[in-house]
Amino acid sequence: MNICLIVAGTLSAIAAILHLGCIYFGAPWYRFFGAGEQMAQLAEQGSIKPTLITFAIFIVLATWSLYAFSAAGLILKLPLVRLVLILITTIYLVRGVAGFFLISSPIGRSPEFWVWSSVICLSFGVIHLIGLKQQWSSL
Repeated sequence: MNICLIVAGTLSAIAAILHLGCIYFGAPWYRFFGAGEQMAQLAEQGSIKPTLITFAIFIVLATWSLYAFSAAGLILKLPLVRLVLILITTIYLVRGVAGFFLISSPIGRSPEFWVWSSVICLSFGVIHLIGLKQQWSSL
């Protein structure tokens, strides 16, 4: 078992659950987590759009969690685990770096959102990268 990939999978699972929390608790959670005022207002108006977007993100993060757990040896081996884990790691790292370029023009989000979410994504990406490197030969 690979501790880094177990941690990576757990972090993605927590992020997925927090997205479900946004759906359940609505506008206050969208605001707190920096989804933008437009998403919060749409949630307050009863629009399905924030729910659909957030649920899609939940599915992606939950799937990423399963792939990390699979690569760690916690669950059955999923198809294309090496390729998918490379993509997950790359997406987390690229998103983490890209967010720092959006601080000065935050496109509907606060600069604080971009800083915190970028630090989180970079951390997740680094943990994935370490775990992927450690587990590479057995994937």
